[in-house]
Amino acid sequence: MGKIALVTGASKGIGAQIARTLARDGFDIWLNYCSSDTEAQIVKKEIEAAGKSCVLLKFDVASALEVGKVLMPLLDNQIPFVVVNNAGFRKDTLLVWMKEKEWQDVINVTLNGFFNISKSILPFMLKKREGRIINIASASAHFAIPGQSNYSAAKAGLLGATRSLAIEIAKKNVLVNAISPGFIDTGMLEGLPKEQILATIPLGRFGKPEDVAELVSFLASEKSGYITGQVFQVNGGICT
Repeated sequence: MGKIALVTGASKGIGAQIARTLARDGFDIWLNYCSSDTEAQIVKKEIEAAGKSCVLLKFDVASALEVGKVLMPLLDNQIPFVVVNNAGFRKDTLLVWMKEKEWQDVINVTLNGFFNISKSILPFMLKKREGRIINIASASAHFAIPGQSNYSAAKAGLLGATRSLAIEIAKKNVLVNAISPGFIDTGMLEGLPKEQILATIPLGRFGKPEDVAELVSFLASEKSGYITGQVFQVNGGICT
């Protein structure tokens, strides 16, 4: 039986490409998503066409109840070697006009999602004394973008959690790292001033989902066995 990678928020964008790339690397995929059934089925077929299995797991990572209901029966028999906490979304509004729900929803998916997923799987990883947890943060955790106080707070919190968890479990050979993508050409760029942003990127282009996925590939591999508690920025050279 091959190793398993669980990728959250993986029906499209960066998450979908991470799932495809890890399948290419030989992992069977547990693909989490919340609502995009059609997109999830497409990614599943692509992974199966590449010769790996793909189990679709539809649940909201922000709900501890849903996470436990779906994951715990699976964990009785199989344990992912890699967990990629990718689920997240933006709800941009200036703080003075931000509704409590707009704040809470963004925080809940990113931070509660990280907690619910990691908390569920971590005891099994520690028992096996192996595993990788890879958290997908954002450039917004490093520099200011107006209207993203909720998103920036969530992603910055994820970086702090990454560093703390890495120290807590290093002796058990479970490695925890984070990746902060810059401006990646996905639906997450919708509504942002693209031309203005492009002028700030030294490489002169937006990133591709593959740029992030290949770093996940490395961190999920045996080549990264002496790396933990680190944050890697994939941003085309933007100084932060």
